[in-house]
Amino acid sequence: MSWSAFAAEESRNFVFLGEAGCGKSELAVNLACYLADRQSGEDAAIHFFDMDQTKPLMRSRDTEGFLKEKGIRVHYEVQFADAPVVVGGVETALRDEKAYTILDVGGNDTGARLIGGFSGLLRTAQVFFVVNPYRPWSATLEHIDQTLSAILRASRLPMPRFLLNPNLGEDTTAEEYREGFRTGLALLAPHVKVEGAAVPAGICEAVREEISLPLIPVTRRMASF
Repeated sequence: MSWSAFAAEESRNFVFLGEAGCGKSELAVNLACYLADRQSGEDAAIHFFDMDQTKPLMRSRDTEGFLKEKGIRVHYEVQFADAPVVVGGVETALRDEKAYTILDVGGNDTGARLIGGFSGLLRTAQVFFVVNPYRPWSATLEHIDQTLSAILRASRLPMPRFLLNPNLGEDTTAEEYREGFRTGLALLAPHVKVEGAAVPAGICEAVREEISLPLIPVTRRMASF
């Protein structure tokens, strides 16, 4: 499996949520690349909005040059202070029934609040909450629930689709991936439906037969995964 199962659905708007460091930006960039690569004469625009306000070391906007080479329109606002800044053009893109729109949202409720004003337009969007059980802030169900609840209150979005992303960076081994997958599934599966698992493309074949969920191979595009 790749993004094909999700991108084949009726909604052409996508939102990525999750704690800082969970890998949601890498997944968002990979989805944008998938949509661009499968275009064959289709004139549909692909809009990528980097709405991250948490100032991590790496942001999806750092791949702007690469994404633009693929014909993807990258949107973000340069910040000179800590105040959240709303990126322009979101509503226009979301209302374009022929366009694909991807929102890479910040890793906390402050970032999520920026899309609260668009919640009416996002009721039918595909909203993904990415969990990396190797991150200390996603190590317990209580912490995941607190983070998710705060983000959903701020964004006013419906319950998202859950994706596991168990990795320790670009050098993640197959065994580390399996262990993280088991941990993440044990945390989430008793309470919510986990719809898929992202996996570094380099170890996808090594773990495919042992993973019980559809796999989304992820090619590293950013300096940190």
